[in-house]
Amino acid sequence: MASRRKFLKQLGAVALSSVLPVSGVLAAPKSTKNKGVALHHDIALDSTWDVIVVGGGPAGCTAAIAAAREGARTLLIEATGQLGGLGTAGMVPTWSPFSDGERMIYRGLAEKIFEEARKGVPHVRKNMLNWVPINAEYLMTVYDRMATESGARVLFFSRICAVEKSAADTVDTVLVANKNGLTAFRAKVFVDATGDGDLAAWAGATFKRGYDNDGTNQLSSLCFSIDNIDMYDFNAKPSVATNGPRVSPLFQAAESGKYPLVDAYANVVLVGPRLLQFNAGHMDVDTTDPWAVTDAMMLGRRKAAAYLDALRDLRPTTFATGHLVKTAPMLGVRDSRRITGDYVLTGDDWRARRTFDDEIGRNCYYIDIHGSTKPAQRYGRGESHGIPYRCLTPRGLRNVLTAGRCISADGEVYGSTRIMPCCLVTGEAAGMAAKLAIDGARCDVHKVDVARLRRRLKEEGQYLR
Repeated sequence: MASRRKFLKQLGAVALSSVLPVSGVLAAPKSTKNKGVALHHDIALDSTWDVIVVGGGPAGCTAAIAAAREGARTLLIEATGQLGGLGTAGMVPTWSPFSDGERMIYRGLAEKIFEEARKGVPHVRKNMLNWVPINAEYLMTVYDRMATESGARVLFFSRICAVEKSAADTVDTVLVANKNGLTAFRAKVFVDATGDGDLAAWAGATFKRGYDNDGTNQLSSLCFSIDNIDMYDFNAKPSVATNGPRVSPLFQAAESGKYPLVDAYANVVLVGPRLLQFNAGHMDVDTTDPWAVTDAMMLGRRKAAAYLDALRDLRPTTFATGHLVKTAPMLGVRDSRRITGDYVLTGDDWRARRTFDDEIGRNCYYIDIHGSTKPAQRYGRGESHGIPYRCLTPRGLRNVLTAGRCISADGEVYGSTRIMPCCLVTGEAAGMAAKLAIDGARCDVHKVDVARLRRRLKEEGQYLR
């Protein structure tokens, strides 16, 4: 923290509120000579926002949409050029189940986005709620339209690179790098929807890593698509997915030694005519280490090619003419920082099907830990647990909320709460709470009127107990 603060001071980026008007400029030395190169360090300041959401995945999208619909001047900052996170840039081929076997569980904005996204997969039956394929290109347009219609502003190709605080518990400004260079953005309340919990962690929040709390990460994957398959043969033969009976040729490939980059993990979905999408191949990656992520992206592309080679060899009637169309531009991350909140959701809460007075949504997904040898734990029909609002409020930070993968949970239940439908739900709650914090709690997210928050969520269709 000290080194980052020193860096910001050198750029003139401290004590912004006392010296600058809205949309002002951070005054710094105009240039510094370094071996003949002029380095300009003037930093623009944009103070026009009530709420800034960082990260445009499922949680960030619903947080921004909800905050804007509640009347907050909202900015959504996204590092890539598209909204949707793993459902679009990550090319995850299906939605996790939206029902508990009896009813739709993830409601409100989550249900609205899901129903709109279904229009992009017209070959899927209308009443299907679980494991519905995702048309990533269509889903992007859904997020684009809903974010725009809400009144939220979206800023693409922009990545936060530092956080500055006006007090020990209060984030004042985030520093963002894009084609304009560095810009300081100020807001009253911030929502960390980065997945990795970057904003909260850089602001000093405590966090945990690993499914056994020992830093052991769930395994990541790089999704990819294969086109020009023989659809008749694909539908007539046993599935090539490895999440059912051991009939997939990929089991043979993984055990043969001929394909060292192929392992026995593959979720395979027909997302369009002759087009298969693969969530396949496991990699152990520290997703907060950019060097490790770089290596994983390159390894993932080699894995994708190896999967196609194996399938051409072992199921030529389906894959002889198949070709690798695309690998995802974003790593499929399953594990990263879990920001410690006022309450830490636990595996015991999951097993007890616990209901909370401050819950802002329900979750019914099974405990799915990639890399663990422990058997998966599953609910029966109609079973779910609550997600407390206190999981969204980081300890020690007054005006920051978390949403999505980085909410407060232990390593066990994180295997359940990390999924996209759950992220959509926590995002909507965080967006609404951000506006309530501004209106009635002096921007203190810990003092939000939770009863009022729950009423608003119910009014928007959220399922609560």
